Amino acid sequence: MKQVHLRIDDELYNELNTYSTMTDQTMQDCVREAVAYYVTDMRRKQQSVKDRRFTFIDLFAGIGGMRIAFERAGGHCVYSNEWNKYSQQTYFANFGEQPEGDITQVPALSIPDHDILVAGFPCQPFSIAGVSKKKSLGRATGFEDKTQGTLFFDVCRILKEKRPKAFMLENVKNLCSHDKGRTFKVILESLDELNYSVFYAVLDGQNYVPQHRERIVIVGFDRERYGSEVDFEFSLTPKDPKPVMRDILEKKVDDKYTLSDKLWTYLQNYAAKHKAAGNGFGYGIAPLNGVSRTISARYYKDGSEILIAQRGKNPRRLTPRECARLQGFPDDFKIPVSDTQAYKQFGNSVVVPLMENVAKLIVSRLNELDTEINYGEDEGWRRVI
Repeated sequence: MKQVHLRIDDELYNELNTYSTMTDQTMQDCVREAVAYYVTDMRRKQQSVKDRRFTFIDLFAGIGGMRIAFERAGGHCVYSNEWNKYSQQTYFANFGEQPEGDITQVPALSIPDHDILVAGFPCQPFSIAGVSKKKSLGRATGFEDKTQGTLFFDVCRILKEKRPKAFMLENVKNLCSHDKGRTFKVILESLDELNYSVFYAVLDGQNYVPQHRERIVIVGFDRERYGSEVDFEFSLTPKDPKPVMRDILEKKVDDKYTLSDKLWTYLQNYAAKHKAAGNGFGYGIAPLNGVSRTISARYYKDGSEILIAQRGKNPRRLTPRECARLQGFPDDFKIPVSDTQAYKQFGNSVVVPLMENVAKLIVSRLNELDTEINYGEDEGWRRVI
């Protein structure tokens, strides 16, 4: 991390001090954020969208796994948003852009027009008390009633304002059963109310990376543009040959990733206790010719879910670079943060090649739908909605 010393006038200093207090950030972070936004704006103005087939926005962007996927599918990112400052740091290091923070404070109208909205939104329960009361009084309810106060609400208000051709949302598999299924029901109802044809599937990343990682992917197409007869299939193309753990391991690994005797003893005793109780909690030694368990944001704590056996010494955890590979990030992806933050970031990220495959399916379907509309206009008719 380099240091730069700045001299600023008293008025600007007071403004920075006020902003620092208001946002609960250090003044150093405020200045860094301002510089990053300035550089981002310059680069965005300089970037050419020539040879790019579509535009997209990257919400709840994390470290940019979705961005890589959609850029590989031919897209140009026109806006990104991520509140975590360490994830912003990694995103900036790799894309030269500072994501805007706190989506709840961003007016939908200020977001650039785009073809596809992409979001890996956090899963939150919805409060249905007010909705239930309205229904008992015979009053209609909409997504603004049902989703207010959640981050999914921000996805909805942007869809309503900007009306992109399509969207892709990603979340944990348990979204379907979250809050006894009510959360997912509200999500589908809200997207339908916004007049999008919606398709979803639980997809496993292990056909693209050596990791069992199931996620739900929700895809939607604008009925106002394409009508109500749109169809879509998650017809994925698995990687061949199927990758295994051995493929992602580094040849030389620092001893600091080897578990201490104390931690290794603790993990063994913990596993034995739960095995005796009849449940399967415990550490996991990843098979070198197979796939690992799902990496999570808690991996930084002890690495217990994915350990690598070592001859003559205790098992070790994965290195941050190996975690990046486990999620399908390219080897030139920069990791500018500490190991702890890197583990959290990759544990929260997506399987990039799986999302790339879905992105290409969406783009292909949009091309077909746009061709149909253009053909109809050439022939003197338009699709009736």
